[in-house]
Amino acid sequence: MMHSGRNRSATQRDGMSQAAASDTDGESPPTAKLPLFTLTAMVVGSMVGAGVFSLPGRFAEETGVAGALIAWAIAGTGMLMLAFVFQSLAVRRPDLDAGVYAYAKAGFGEYLGFFAAFGYWASTCVGNVTYWVLIMSTIGSIWPGLGDGDTALAVVLSSIGLWAFYWMIRRGVKEATAINKVVTVAKLVPIVIFVILALVYFRPSVFADNFGGADYAGSLFSQVRGTMLATVFVFLGVEGASVYSRHAKRRSDVGRATVLGFLSVFAVFASVTIVSYGIMPMAEIAELRQPSMAGVLEEAVGTWGRVFISVGLIVSVLGAYLAWTLMAAEVLFVAAKDDDMPRFLRRANAVDVPVPALLMTSLLTQVVLIATSFSDDAFNFALNLTSALSLIPYLLAAGFAVRIGARADPLTAGGRTSRREFVVGVVATLYTAFLLYAAGLKFVLVSFILYAPATALFVMARREQGRRLFSPGELVVLAVSVVGAVLGIVALAAGWISL
Repeated sequence: MMHSGRNRSATQRDGMSQAAASDTDGESPPTAKLPLFTLTAMVVGSMVGAGVFSLPGRFAEETGVAGALIAWAIAGTGMLMLAFVFQSLAVRRPDLDAGVYAYAKAGFGEYLGFFAAFGYWASTCVGNVTYWVLIMSTIGSIWPGLGDGDTALAVVLSSIGLWAFYWMIRRGVKEATAINKVVTVAKLVPIVIFVILALVYFRPSVFADNFGGADYAGSLFSQVRGTMLATVFVFLGVEGASVYSRHAKRRSDVGRATVLGFLSVFAVFASVTIVSYGIMPMAEIAELRQPSMAGVLEEAVGTWGRVFISVGLIVSVLGAYLAWTLMAAEVLFVAAKDDDMPRFLRRANAVDVPVPALLMTSLLTQVVLIATSFSDDAFNFALNLTSALSLIPYLLAAGFAVRIGARADPLTAGGRTSRREFVVGVVATLYTAFLLYAAGLKFVLVSFILYAPATALFVMARREQGRRLFSPGELVVLAVSVVGAVLGIVALAAGWISL
């Protein structure tokens, strides 16, 4: 049962010496094993975070009920296809750990695999910033010094929380995932209660007035497009079980946890959005301070509704922050084990925590947290950038599913083609490409500003191995990323795009 493949008695006999060496020689101790419920909790815990509490306001800014229903139908279908992609790949390629990164590498080579690893990791770090911003904004409703979560005081307090989590996670994966299971259950309670109370106080006449979205300029398509990044953000984490696949007791549990977690969360997210349109006019919902869910419930039941949701939000966000930080560190760790990141990132401590990877995760989160204090809208900027950064890794994983479904491969389980997997992969690929279009040029260029300099890590890894830095094909990818980064920097400097 141990990851190292040695028998139990041998593992017990030299376990202490192996643990002592793990921080110095790059060898990790035996991997902690997680059951189906815990993996499902990781998926749910990853997705249910800051995004759900901002959904009413985010949707009301763009569209009415009709547009929201169409948006959720598109997002639900597309993300379900991505969930099926991760489910099938976990079974068909059980040799690949860390999900998104490993699939991109297997399908499209080491450099694009590196980009997928870095992009996914960076998206989780930026996403973690939205959590701290939203917590401080929530408390800011009673403590004005915190503003909308972007004041100097808010950044200082968020930084203290960030490093407190770093020290807690260092204590061990088992302890952190145990906390995550408890928090996952606790944070679903206020969300479910919100939906129930919203149905009790639901006003059909208000819902009817909000149905067509007549107050919004542009076509229904443009309204739906405006909601797409919000739906991507709330579904980030659907690959949570896949990312943590090396810890699964049974490989088949990875796919089951992915689909179970997605279906549960999709029902909650869609319900939160739609029932809010029956409480107050959409123009008023759009003007609510984030978290907008608190303002909607306050309209329905009074002040205690805002307090209730605010407390639930803080619990929810802290739980999601824990799950995302674990996944981010795991991606860097596995990439380093596969020689696609520098060797120092493959080290783990005696309790199976990849400390250097965890430290880098916390450092990037800290940098982005400071940077967002200069943004006009820190929360929405971080949310949209998180979504945009995650799309390239998702696109590559979906493309790999298309390749596996279309041609026989002896490395896959059964070595056969699969029409179902091919169709699922094509739909997931088209959906992800549409999301890149919906994101718009601004966030694609800002993403390149992060992607291009990250190549330094790839170069470090190649030099450690004494290998050629880039193949001809990889040089093309490098050139595209550098050009994109330069255009992004010029656009920011010239004021063509802004944070």
